[in-house]
Amino acid sequence: MPDSFRSGYVSILGRPNAGKSTLLNALLGGKLAIVSEKPQTTRTSIEGVLHLPDAQIIFLDTPGIHASDTLINKRMMDTVRASLADRDLLLFLADAVAPFTPEDAKAVDALGRSQAPTFLVLTKIDRLQDKRQLLPRIEQYKALREFDEYLPISALTGQGLDGLRSAIIARMPEGPEYFPTDHLTDQPERFLAAELIREQILRNTRQEVPHAVAVAIDQWEDKPAITSIMATIFVERAGQKAIVIGAKGANLKKIGTLARHEIETLLARKVFLQLFVKVESNWRENPEFLNSIDWRSMRGTESD
Repeated sequence: MPDSFRSGYVSILGRPNAGKSTLLNALLGGKLAIVSEKPQTTRTSIEGVLHLPDAQIIFLDTPGIHASDTLINKRMMDTVRASLADRDLLLFLADAVAPFTPEDAKAVDALGRSQAPTFLVLTKIDRLQDKRQLLPRIEQYKALREFDEYLPISALTGQGLDGLRSAIIARMPEGPEYFPTDHLTDQPERFLAAELIREQILRNTRQEVPHAVAVAIDQWEDKPAITSIMATIFVERAGQKAIVIGAKGANLKKIGTLARHEIETLLARKVFLQLFVKVESNWRENPEFLNSIDWRSMRGTESD
């Protein structure tokens, strides 16, 4: 370890669809959080560890800041509030292209009285033809809160990422290496697999389905040459089940094939994936069901 080693905890916050998960994946140099154009994709905090020769940064990706109109949304916002405590740095992400709205101002308010240094990270600048438009957007946010730094980036193209990474490291205190170099995340493989399945549902279903979908891993068996996974896709209505399955099962087959490829990349081994679809009415308001699909309690049946 170098004579001067920096380490710390960084929370990534912002409105739904601000690019938080895309940024986390870009900073880590690999896929950890699922990404979708549909808002409110991330439902829980996801920890990812960046290992550098002179630093170790523990990032926390959080759900988008939004109105809490269901039990699951309230739990998501509890996760956001918890992510403000005991952090060495906060990254508040804002879409540089989308129009500024009252919801953006409310999202800044959600930062509360946190004393942690906070960066305003303006995302998706690759979609901005005239970069001069960044200045008035920065002024809009500066009128709400004085941020410690203002950094425009594109996680998609890599613009500004080196500068952001350097600015993050500079704010980290000198500290120990909290995790071994092979530690990437606090999430178990079964949760990441369930998220990769959910990602393909988000990408391959119509607008009324995504937020009504949950995925649970029912069985996970590691065999010598292959990992066998059985998972259930939960929806709230029979019509949503029909959409997920598709005509003659075509959509479910497509979802399964795409998810299997992603899981094989994650695990670096062959995977046999079985998917089932079940209606669980009003599951977003059912605390027992929400507990069962939380990654901290997701266990299922496991065979050795």
